[in-house]
Order: sequence, then structure tokens, then C-alpha cells
Amino acid sequence: MRRPILLILWLLSDLAIFTGAYVLSYFLRVGWIVSTDFPLNLFLQTTLIVSPLTIAVMAQLGVFRLMRVQGNPRNLMHIVFACVMGCSLFTLTYYFIHTAFFSRLLLVYAFVLSSAALIIWHIGYEHVMRKILRLGRPVYPTLIVGATREAARLIKTLNAEKNPLTPVAILDGHGTHETQLEGIPVEGRLNKLEETIKKHRITHLIQCSDAEQALNLLSACKNHGINYIMLPSVMGIVEGDERIESIEGHQVMTVHPKKQVLDWFFG
Repeated sequence: MRRPILLILWLLSDLAIFTGAYVLSYFLRVGWIVSTDFPLNLFLQTTLIVSPLTIAVMAQLGVFRLMRVQGNPRNLMHIVFACVMGCSLFTLTYYFIHTAFFSRLLLVYAFVLSSAALIIWHIGYEHVMRKILRLGRPVYPTLIVGATREAARLIKTLNAEKNPLTPVAILDGHGTHETQLEGIPVEGRLNKLEETIKKHRITHLIQCSDAEQALNLLSACKNHGINYIMLPSVMGIVEGDERIESIEGHQVMTVHPKKQVLDWFFG
């Protein structure tokens, strides 16, 4: 229940912040009075119409995804883009409803304030949300397959960053003498997969080795409703920019050996 509640609070807080930024921009431009030439109630009415649409744009861009790092440059650009859309929708909505507008400078204030406030809030809320999702019993207990050095680095990073995916157990296809990896117990070979899934109520499985077991692991994940994640290195993909794309409606994984400048903006 923690995740849905946190998500609802996130959406509601974004609506409040966006609306508050526009109201603040109104007073910064008009002055700390309620102007009769540019009524606050009409301005607020338009803002309340536009704010859910702006949040919907952010949701469509994936800003509220669990694994999204809010401080990532691409995510910040998505927030700014949503605020540009919000500002544009506000201008069109106000014009078509009330046929006139008061100040273009007010729109600049509204865009800058809403963008800055949402960016700051999202970065802060991400840290709070990650800590709450890890309190007590983890919301997303994660099984690691493969007791390798890369798995150890992954576990260390997940724990250091307080990622919602919380490693709780490790299985290795070939067996290992290690009893734990970065403090996470190694509970045996893959023959204990079903037992481990039920014991820890696994929600995510991350495969770090044993490529030949990929189909078996994927099948087990489908049977138990578990999210399956594979590190690119399992398939021999190293130092590439890989992502899921679509070719004429068919999903494929693409690997770009070298990141290009234009890809950062348009990829």
C-alpha cells in the first residue's frame, strides 16, 4: 500500500505546487493586490483547468516511474518540457475562455517558477520516497541471480542509493563458497528458486550471470508475477547505450556503442 499512497501524494503535491507557482506569478506581476482589470478568480480557474493536463504530460513522459532518477538530465528536461506545455495550454485556454490576456511577462514568471519548484520538489520527494519504501519489510524484495563481482557492485549501489529494489537473497547457477555478498545471504543454487521466491515474497528478479538460464528465469517470473531484469553484461553487452525501442510496433532492444551528442537530446 505504501507505493500507491506515495504516488497519490506525489500527484496531488505536484498539482498544488504547479497551481501555487502560477498564483505566486500572478501576485509578482500584478502586485500584492487583487486586480479588477485582471481578476484572480479567472486566472485561478484557468490554472485549475490546466494543472491536471500538465501533470498528465509529465506522467506520459515517465517522470513518475519508480526507477526514474529525478535528478537525471533527461528527466529534468521532461519536467521543463511539461511546464512549457502547461504554459502554452494556459495561454490558449485563457484566451479562448476570456478572449484577452494581461501580461506576457506573467507567463515567463509562471514558467520559471513552476519549472524550478517542480524540479526541486521531485528531487527531494525521491529521497523521501526511497527511504519510506525501504522501511521495515521492503516493498520490493529483490532476488539477485549470480554471485559475481558485478552483482556485488549492483547490490552496493542499490543499497547506497536507497533504491526501492531491495536485495534480500542471492542464488547462483553454479554454486559458490560465498555465504554472503555485500551483506546479502547467498541461499544456494537455482534449484531453490521456487522456495526462495515464496520465502521472501520476491517482486523483482535481477539476472547478473548464467545466460543459459534466462528462459527458465523468465518463465518463473511470469508464473509468479515477478518483474524480470537482466544486466546487459549477461548477454555480452558491455559499455553500450542499450534501450527498448519500437520498430513498426515491434519492441526491440537496441545497443548504441557510443553515445552521440544528438542522441542525448533526441534519442
